[in-house]
Amino acid sequence: MNIYKIYFGHLINAINSFKNDFSYTFDIEPYLTKLTLEPPKETINGDMSTNMAMVLSKEIKLNPRQIAQNFVPYITKIPGIEKVDVAGAGFINIKLAQVTWTSCLKNILLNQLDWDKFDLGKGKNINLEFVSANPTGPLHAGHARGAVFGDALASLLTKVGYKVTREYYINDAGSQIEKLVKSSLLRYEECMGKKIDQIPDGLYPGEYLKDVGKVLFDKYGKDLLLKDKAKVFEIARSISLEIILKTIKTDLQKIGIEMDVYSSEQKIVSSELLENVLKILEDKELVYSGTLPAPKGVNSENWETREQLLFRSTSYGDDTDRALKKSDGSWTYFATDMAYHLDKIKRTNGNLINVLGADHTGYISRINAAVRALSNEKSSIDTKVCALVNLLEDDKPIKMSKRAGNFVTLSEIIEAVGKDVIRFIMLTRRNDQTLDFDFKKVTEKSKENPVFYVQYAHARCNSIFKSAKVLEEDVLPENLNLLTNENEIALIKFITLWPRVLELAARNHEPHRICYYLIELASNFHSLWSKGKDDNNIKFVLESNHVLTNSRLSLVKAVALTLRKGLSLLSIEPIFEM
Repeated sequence: MNIYKIYFGHLINAINSFKNDFSYTFDIEPYLTKLTLEPPKETINGDMSTNMAMVLSKEIKLNPRQIAQNFVPYITKIPGIEKVDVAGAGFINIKLAQVTWTSCLKNILLNQLDWDKFDLGKGKNINLEFVSANPTGPLHAGHARGAVFGDALASLLTKVGYKVTREYYINDAGSQIEKLVKSSLLRYEECMGKKIDQIPDGLYPGEYLKDVGKVLFDKYGKDLLLKDKAKVFEIARSISLEIILKTIKTDLQKIGIEMDVYSSEQKIVSSELLENVLKILEDKELVYSGTLPAPKGVNSENWETREQLLFRSTSYGDDTDRALKKSDGSWTYFATDMAYHLDKIKRTNGNLINVLGADHTGYISRINAAVRALSNEKSSIDTKVCALVNLLEDDKPIKMSKRAGNFVTLSEIIEAVGKDVIRFIMLTRRNDQTLDFDFKKVTEKSKENPVFYVQYAHARCNSIFKSAKVLEEDVLPENLNLLTNENEIALIKFITLWPRVLELAARNHEPHRICYYLIELASNFHSLWSKGKDDNNIKFVLESNHVLTNSRLSLVKAVALTLRKGLSLLSIEPIFEM
């Protein structure tokens, strides 16, 4: 139950009555997307504010403030409203009656499963590709952020009705795989007794490849290098990818992530999809042979101009056309990526979301152009870029992992702090903002640690039920009219924001909003609990007044319920005792 949606419906009905009484002939439908009914920035201005007067001023041909004043009587008639004011240029501020809020609380507790349910994405498919790290080594902190962000977004979109496919794109073709094979074979030779003092430049130095070398040696002994070079390459490639992908999948499982689909770049390259892409673009007259100017930052005098097969991506808003084939006739990486996105479009029959690392920002416009061209504008793509993660220990940069070579692995982070801490902290900043992950701070038990703060709020709720000697499920929403303290009403108001936060997070593809909300809900609850220690008027458990205690326990129950709903979306287990 989104109270703002309910009152938005009341607002539309009031506008129609207002329109009829004043003999206005406009249709309200075109204005619905511009009309807002939302919490004002300052709580002193009431509970809701609408821009109705500004939106309709041109149509009605009156000053917005005059429209607002004429409209006030119509809003006042809406049930549950206590006060209406006109502010500024014509904003209409609304204060709801106390009984409206306690009725909301009752509805929440009587409809625990459905009060935040709505079908924003009913009947719609979304393909959400995330992580997609090169299978050349274990996942690290940067991958962890994209993994958590993508998985939380998938859960959020599923919650509001979308059918979501979680997908990982395996870059198992190209130069990085050749580099991986050479690195693995070097470790194989090491197992045969070859002394390696230093890994050559250009190869992967991580000790994790010793595992690959050992498997190769255990399986083939000293005979592997006697085989045909192409055969050796394929054997080393197959075993390297198998071992590293198994490690990646294990790490994802440890952090609570299960992918629905793993797609192979090699299969895309060897399929007919590249030719299909070319045909689609040719039919649309979107390909031509031409030359490209030097990229930004490259001296044009040193740039070698060469004729290539180009995609007119500028027709779809890109800043330059893009090469599909190199001058030697081989496909570009971008062409392969177009083929992969065509595959996703065909399989999904809906919209796409890509979650990329900070180094892929410049790739967004060309992929947008590709998806629009290949889907006949029927599919859209939203690309979310995750900024860097700085790993710290007591405000100091952390040392690199010897096993990984030059980074700290996700597995090491999970072992140090646990899955739930990682998942929560990775969403305490917007995805496009740099995030500091301090091992000391994320494990300390203080208000400064948001994970602890939220979990402690849930544990405190459980502690209150124990103190009252009742089970949470036995608390019934009765006599809620006894909740009259302004702090209690303020907490109820914040709880009722949950469905709105959920919807906004889903619409904007911003799961961090869930994290922010949980932190603020925990803060509001802790504040009320602290005030109750010194003031019996708002103490949760009163031995002398069981009726009022039950009313306040109903509020605690709503807090616990909402905390669990939010944590569940983040795939985090709530803690009942700390």
